[in-house]
Parts: sequence; C-alpha cells; structure tokens
Amino acid sequence: MKNTLKTASLLSLALLLGACGTSTTPTTTTAQHDGSLLKTAQVVTDRWFVELEGDPTSLSSQSVGAQQTTFRAQAAKQGIKYQEISAYQTLFNGFAVQASSSEMGRISQMPGVLGIYPIHRVDAPETTVDLNATVTPEMFYAKGMTGADIAQNELGLTGKGVKVGVIDSGIDVDHPAFKGRIVAGYDFVGDDYGKDSKYVPVPDDNPDDCGGHGTHVAGIIGGYDPGNSRDGRPFAGVAPEVSFGAYRIFGCGGSSYDDVILAAMERSVKDGMQVVNMSLGSAFDNWKETPLAKAADRMVKKGVVMVASAGNSGASGTYSMGGPTMGDQVISVASVDNAKIDLEGFTLSNGTKIGYYTATGAPAPTLGTTLSITKRPGSTTTTTNDGCTVSGGFAPGSLTGKAVLIRRGTCSFYEKAKNAQDAGASAVILYNNAAGYISPTVAGTPAITIPVVSISDTDGAKIDGLIAAGVSMTFDGSKVSINNPTANASSSFSSIGMSAELEFKPDLGAPGGNIYSTYPLSADPTGYEVLSGTSMASPHVAGAAALLLQAYPNTAAKDMRTMLMNTASLRWYLNGSTLVTGVPDYAQRQGAGMINIVNAYTNSVRATPAKLSLGESATFATRSKVVVLKNTGARREVYTAYNYPALTIGGTTLAPTPVQKYATMTINGQSADSASGVQIIVPPFSEVELNVVVTPPVGAADKAQYGGYVDLESTTSPNIVVPYGGFVGDYQSIQVLGNLIVGGKSQDFPALGDDVADTYYTEGQTVANPIDYTFKQVALDAAKPNELTLDAPYVIAQISHQARKLTMELLDGNGAVVDTLLKQEYLGRNCTNDVSKTSSTCDAYNTYSWDGKLSNGSAAANGTYQLRVKVLKALGDESVASDTETYTSQKFTVARP
Repeated sequence: MKNTLKTASLLSLALLLGACGTSTTPTTTTAQHDGSLLKTAQVVTDRWFVELEGDPTSLSSQSVGAQQTTFRAQAAKQGIKYQEISAYQTLFNGFAVQASSSEMGRISQMPGVLGIYPIHRVDAPETTVDLNATVTPEMFYAKGMTGADIAQNELGLTGKGVKVGVIDSGIDVDHPAFKGRIVAGYDFVGDDYGKDSKYVPVPDDNPDDCGGHGTHVAGIIGGYDPGNSRDGRPFAGVAPEVSFGAYRIFGCGGSSYDDVILAAMERSVKDGMQVVNMSLGSAFDNWKETPLAKAADRMVKKGVVMVASAGNSGASGTYSMGGPTMGDQVISVASVDNAKIDLEGFTLSNGTKIGYYTATGAPAPTLGTTLSITKRPGSTTTTTNDGCTVSGGFAPGSLTGKAVLIRRGTCSFYEKAKNAQDAGASAVILYNNAAGYISPTVAGTPAITIPVVSISDTDGAKIDGLIAAGVSMTFDGSKVSINNPTANASSSFSSIGMSAELEFKPDLGAPGGNIYSTYPLSADPTGYEVLSGTSMASPHVAGAAALLLQAYPNTAAKDMRTMLMNTASLRWYLNGSTLVTGVPDYAQRQGAGMINIVNAYTNSVRATPAKLSLGESATFATRSKVVVLKNTGARREVYTAYNYPALTIGGTTLAPTPVQKYATMTINGQSADSASGVQIIVPPFSEVELNVVVTPPVGAADKAQYGGYVDLESTTSPNIVVPYGGFVGDYQSIQVLGNLIVGGKSQDFPALGDDVADTYYTEGQTVANPIDYTFKQVALDAAKPNELTLDAPYVIAQISHQARKLTMELLDGNGAVVDTLLKQEYLGRNCTNDVSKTSSTCDAYNTYSWDGKLSNGSAAANGTYQLRVKVLKALGDESVASDTETYTSQKFTVARP
C-alpha cells in the first residue's frame, strides 16, 4: 500500500474513468397543471413518533412515566385528537401515535415535546441472487475472506456463551442449524401482518420464520448443520456456537413499521442480548437523532454491541443510508462481493468438467442427459456471427439429438438459440467472446424449449478444439468453483454515506454479495438459499463480534467497532467489470474496509478515534485531528504512516461520479504523502499521539465528498487504518427544496396543491383565477361518492437533501405570520426527483397539509392566507439567513360556506 505502488494504478484509472452530466432547466407556466400526474404511489404516513425531553437511560422510570402522564393530560386539555399506539421507556422517551398531520403540528408545539418523526414503513430488505439459481457460493468462501475460518479452526473461537439477538423475520425454529440454541424471542406481528396491506399485529411467543430473511441472517451469524456438509465440512456460520434471541417484526411477507421495530429493540435489551443484528432500515433517513438510530445508540450505552446493515440504496446516490445504522455508536456494515462462486457443471467425455450458467428463459438441463457436441460448419473461435440468421443459421435437421456450441456475437442469444432449436438441437452451449462468464437471457416468443447454458471463452475454445475428433457431454450435476469476477469489491448496491451531519458512515465492509446460508424448510425443502444484500454483510460482523466477545469478554460494547475498524483491509474501486487494484473505492461506501477477525484478535495497538469526520472545507481549509495509539502489549511496535487517499465522489447526489482529486496529509508535521511515509514508534504499555492535518483536495468540484485512510503499516504486527471523510466547499450550498420532474419536465417546486380543482400551482406561477378552499369533505370521483377528500390546501415539496428542521407557517393576506402550524425535526431526503420513478418505497416528494385550524384548535376565520415553508439546512445556523430556504405559496381564500 506504499504511495509508490499507487502511481501506476492511478494512471490506469484515469484511462478507465469517464464523466458525463445532464442538466434540466425548470419551467414556469401560467397554465393549469394536471394534478393526476402527482397521484403516484407515495410513502405517506399518519403514524408518528412523539419524543419527549429526557434520555430514558439517564432518567428513572418514575421520571419518564411522569413526563408521559403530563403529555397525555396536556394533549387532552388542548383537545388534540390522536390515538396512542405504544409507549416506550427503555430506549426512547415517548410514544407511537396515529394522527393527522395537522394534529401532529399541534403536538409539535406542546411544551416538553422534543420532536415528532414520521413512523416509516420498512419493507423486508431487498435481497437478490445476483447471477441465477445455479450459482451456489459457499459460506466457506465468505468465512475465508474475513478470517472466520482461521478463528474457528486455529484460535478455537466459536461464539460459545455469547447471546446474539436477530431483529428480523424470525428464525426457523425447526431448522437443524439452530437446534437447541434459540434461548429467547418473541413474535410481535404474526404470520399475516402486512398481508393485503393490513397491519394488524397478532403477537405470540413463537418467533418462527416463514419469510426467510431472518433465518438466512441467523445462519450467517452462527448456524451449524452437520447434515449439510461439503468435502467433509459441515455448514457453519461465523460463530457456530452462539445462542440466539429471535425477535420477529415481519410477517410471512410484506413490511413492518418503525414502532414495531423499536419495541423489539427494547425487548432484546431486557432479554440480555450481548450482540444484536439489524439487517433493516429506512433509506435516506440519514440522521443519528432519528428514533431508531438514537435507540440503537442507547443499546450500546446499555452494553449491547449493535450491528446494522448500511442499506441497499447505492443506485440512489450519496447520503442514501438511514435507520438504526446511523447511530453514533452503531457498527454500520457495507457489502463486499464474495470471493468465489460455484457453478453447476457438465462433464466432457474426456473427463473435463465445465461450469455453466443456465440462460434465463430456457429450461434447466435434465440430469443424466448425455449428448454429442457439434458446431456450425466453418465456425471458429473468431467467428463473429456464429449461429445468427445472417450467417445462414443451421441446416434443417442438422443438429437433431445434439448439443451445439455457439460463440457469442452479432445477434441476440435468443436468435442463436431459436435457430439451433429449429435445426433439431437438444441443447445449446453458448460461449463468451470476451474473458469470463456471461449470464444470458433467451426469453422470447415463441419460447425456447431446450436447455441453453453459457460457459467461459476459454472453455468454449477448449470444446471447439475437441469437436473434430468427437466429444460428448453429460449433465451430471457436478460443481465447478470459479473466481468471482467482482470478488472483494464493494457491492454496487451498497448504500453510500456520509450522514446528514457529515459524520463518517458506513464503518466496515463484510461479504454480502452471493451468500449461501440457511432458509426456512417451509419455503425451500433444502433449507438453504443464496441471497445478496447488506443484510448478508451485517451478520458477518455480528458473528465476528461474538467471536471477539468470547475471546475478550470484558470488551465494552462501544469499543468493539474500534477493534474491527482498526484492522480492516481496503477494497479497490470496481470500474464496470474492471477492478482497479491499488485505488481504494469511495471511503463513504466501504468504511474502513473488509473486517479481518484474526488481525482484530491479535492486534495489541488500538487507534482512537477509529474514524475522522472532517466536516466542510468552507469553514476550515484544513482539518487537524489527534489520533491516539495505545499499546497494551509488551512489545515495542514500529509503524510507517501514510496518507492513502480514496476516490473523491463528484457529480450530484443522485448521480455520483468518481473524481481523481485527493486530500493531502501531514502527521506530526511531516508529509504523509511521500513514499517514505512517517515513522511512528509506540513503546510497550504506552500511548502515542498522532497530530494529523488533512488538506482537502485542490481542484475537486464544489459539493464533492473526499476521503481516505491514515495507513499505519507494520512488518511485525497487523496494519492499522483510520478512515477519514470530508466535504469540499460550503455544505449549506446544497439545495434542499428542489424541483420536481413531472411528465418528463422539470417544474418549479414547492407547489400548492388543490385536489378539488385537480391541479397544483408551482412556485412563482401566476394564477388567473382565485384559489379557494371550503374545508368540506367532497367526493372527487362521481363514480365513488363514498370516497371523500377534505377540500384543503397542502404544500408539495421535493426534499433534495436532508434538512435539520422544517417549519410551516400560516400568513395573512399582507404576509404577516398568523400562526406556526408545524415543526418537524431531522428530515430525510426523497429517493428521487422524478415522479415517474416513484414506488411504495421510493418517494419523490412530501406533502404538508393544513386542515383550516390554528395551533390552539380553533378554526381560522374566512379570509385570504398563504402557507410558508421554511427549511433549516443540515448543520445550518438559524441566525444565518442563507442557511434557511423559504417557500411562500400563492394567496388563497378560506371560504367556508
């Protein structure tokens, strides 16, 4: 990792990287907008957390109870209408309630209320099989990546005696991998929770899993199944002798809600869990102050090692993390692709085994089938149009009863397979025209009815050379292990930091791409499945924490992250399909890098803090930090310290691009950018301070995120890394209230909504006719007279970046403030700015409505008003005018009949 090794790699990266950008100019119009274009699937809630002042971990239960009693009495006195769903006293001081946004506005003004937060619906985390069903990466490979295999086999660490909680879809209680080891648990929801969009919890004491996700996660943490062995090795997770607590917050399918998850977090603490894994979260809810993140921090305060997945929203750009993973003391885990994958294989008549992918859209081969292999006359390993119609395809009947070898190129895979099928082929073997493997599709009409498999370029050439002398193949179910082309790279789906407060996140990486683990027997008779996601990465770290707790039982929960981060190893940047060795991926995607359990176990020197959050460069051109090295061993340790910068993140929030501009560093007044580095000596049982000064990259675009590593290299002990991250320019220059793309065109937002008129009025739009609201319940669709909507104004706002606070005010016709209607703290950003890309889990805008009442509950008099929304930017100062964005609606009339 010396700087001299970086030069060539950086030059090669410059040849690989490209940048492109688009811009959209907002349009202003006086024409009426089609309101139906905004009737998309939005993430809307009438359920909220209400947080009261006071940390429940610092207060007595009597004090917390008294605060909550006072709140209820005050709300009743003011006539506020809400339904209390749950009350919390262990990790959160407050309630989950159901109420309209207007009533929540009144609650937000009550004395003693610290904040209100929407309760997010949390879908069961997306997990994918990145290749296809024939791919079965083994847990064995993933354990080899992290050192878990050595920890088990050579260090004798198994996690025995450590209790690990899994807050998820439960654990299959009948699976042999968990026999006798589920010692606590609770089902908060029941099987049908979320079915048909109905969320009626039916709790019981049996946390059995029918959804699959929790069982897969638990298997990675510590499953052990001697009945499923390979080469004499039984299936084993990272810590195969841990005891489990299973906390079920998902039904057999669908989603859960933050309030249910918070209840599970409190229960896991009461049950004495030492480690808790949460492979879930709400993307873009990017603050450490949100309820689940704050509760997760308090779990660490109570002695629980909290591990959470970073999220799978990497495709949605930067600042895309959210949920409990944002907690200050929580170990936030990114995903790394597995090292190897196992392919289904066939065997040639000469005994050679060939690995293959089954093409999508074709039937799987029948085991035991033997076929002779042929090819189109005249085709070679350089033919570009092999099997295509333009080349003549295949003579009718020429392939009857045979497997045909066809090279990739020119025409579609479907066309090649269809031509072969029409010529009587019994199977098709496609081979690549470039290095490596492909996962093709032959879906089409009419359907392909014969097996189609794809193999590598080298295996294709091998078979091509055997055809003249005669060769056959047998689909015999053999397995062929290959190196994963994206092995050890950060998974592309892994969410990208930093936090809304420019805190460095995520913290670590672990295998999450293509992981083989346990699955409910009711869903898959084999009891195993291959899934991908940061959901699979997080349990690797939870298992690693259990191993280290077994070895060092007195380790404080807050120190576990430091142990693991210090000895992590960097992941290189994956440019398309090319791994650029020597160029670290974004620090904001991989954290400190891949965990190394053995190095964490053997390392006697701890570096604190374990990461450096450097903030924005507009405030301080350089950043000075002190890193303390503490040697708890009897040996003098010598390191050479370097600055090892990672790629800078340029582009935009929704479309980040890699930039080759790097921060510079001095350590103890010496340049850490030179090839010689800075020598650091840490005597036995001593502490040494490193004065680290980081200068942000020169020439990087404004609003870029930079990052890298203080890299301490040793010839006798594990290397130590301390990641850093910062922001180029003025952080408050990021726009929060953004424009919205509707019908393919960018429009000026925020906007004032008018459902009765089926329109909205964009910012600055001239309105020809008066806007009025009656605040009556009306039917918008004559065909559905029972579906009523309140004729009331609301603001439609596209939140482009996380906001510290949003306030909505009511103004009179002269622009004077009549009342403050709503205060909301710590807002997440929207997933997209394009209405056409919205879904139930990806929203493009928020709405803020007014029901015609003032904060004291009385009705506003008829007259002329406006709505004003003010947004304080992340890390903004309310006394600085430019740190607040303001939108004021068109004037409208309250016209109650």
